[in-house]
Amino acid sequence: MPGGQSIAEMITEARLERGWSKARLARELGGAEGRGGDGPGRHAVWRWEKGDDRTPDYWLPYLLDVLELELEAGQGKTGENASPRPPGDTVASVIELGRSDDVKRRTFMTASGGYALAALGLPDPDSITRRTRAQADAAVRVGRGEITAVRTMVKSLGDAAAEIGGGHARATAVHYLNTHVSNWLEGSWTEKNGRDLYAASSQLVHLIGWMAQDEGDQGFAQRYYAHAFRLAAEAGDSELAATALRGLAVQAIDLGYRAAAVRIAEECVDQAKRLDDPKARAYYETTLADAAAQDGDRKTATLMLSTSQHHIERASPEPGTSWASHFSIGRWAHHSGMILARLGDYDAAQEHLHHALDIHGLDRQRSRAIVLADLGTVQFRQENYEAAIATWADFLDCADGVRSVKVTDAVDDMQARLLRIRGVGGAEDLSERAQNLT
Repeated sequence: MPGGQSIAEMITEARLERGWSKARLARELGGAEGRGGDGPGRHAVWRWEKGDDRTPDYWLPYLLDVLELELEAGQGKTGENASPRPPGDTVASVIELGRSDDVKRRTFMTASGGYALAALGLPDPDSITRRTRAQADAAVRVGRGEITAVRTMVKSLGDAAAEIGGGHARATAVHYLNTHVSNWLEGSWTEKNGRDLYAASSQLVHLIGWMAQDEGDQGFAQRYYAHAFRLAAEAGDSELAATALRGLAVQAIDLGYRAAAVRIAEECVDQAKRLDDPKARAYYETTLADAAAQDGDRKTATLMLSTSQHHIERASPEPGTSWASHFSIGRWAHHSGMILARLGDYDAAQEHLHHALDIHGLDRQRSRAIVLADLGTVQFRQENYEAAIATWADFLDCADGVRSVKVTDAVDDMQARLLRIRGVGGAEDLSERAQNLT
């Protein structure tokens, strides 16, 4: 571009050369950033080209990439020490996602199998090293205290969400990401602290993704999981990377993206091969078994289920520090029971679900409610209607006060099945109870 041009003039000229409208440029930016057609909006492009707005800090790397622009030294700075971020910068993308979530929550954002697969190629392994070298002197200093604070908040919010559903705590988690963690990610830290901060932030971002999914907000959930994977991979934490991929795989299973679910679950298991914790290995192997079962691959599903059993039976029953240490043998029994049900082995499925409930128990209200709902469904499919009604009655007792789309979907599923057995004793009373719950 000719020297002396402002960024506003450069954007306008490059856009017009391509024959693009402002709306088209906004869509192209959204595609480059990874959110599909949901870009910055036509009005944002108008402001940038008008020239009296601040430089488009977050979107500048994508503008340079999409419009094939180059900046001269000093152009594009929004502060004395600022510099353009490279396209796909993880920290900038995470911060923008959190701010978008605050503004756009409850709006429709699609989740796709293609986006989930694209996440596998996103991480930038040199991100932390590059940021450590380029930190501004004025940036906030980040030490062990801030990293511990993030981990503590993740545990606190995670405990609350696991007990009563993701819908109760998501806004708090997003606010914490936007007001505290974003400042620390853009702060000044040593490379060791930077890796630990990225890892802790990955846990928080993954948790928000889980909360969004538990609320039924699949589009945001998918993007949070992808960003959690990027942070974990750039931190060099294989377990957190595998856990984030598991979130994407489970979501793909739930949404019916069978090929994407299998591919991501395979990568998840591959990441876990570097881990020593048998609980973690079982966690990810069970996910691949579930994806394969949905895809009709009985051989792989059975093999992975057997492999996961081998690992979970050798895991310590004591809680550990591992991110996957919550995956107890009781939770394994629940997951394996539903995989067996998917494969059509209802007797074995019911045995595993009883095992999860009666022998190991479950320490979370939400988890126990979901297992009871699943057990009732398996009993219904075996035409043991009286047992199903009794189990579903326990499910409704346990589900009271839980805000989770899984619980809501389970109630709807139960209601549809009860309509088919209206003449069975207790069916109509249970249906009426369910209507009062929802």
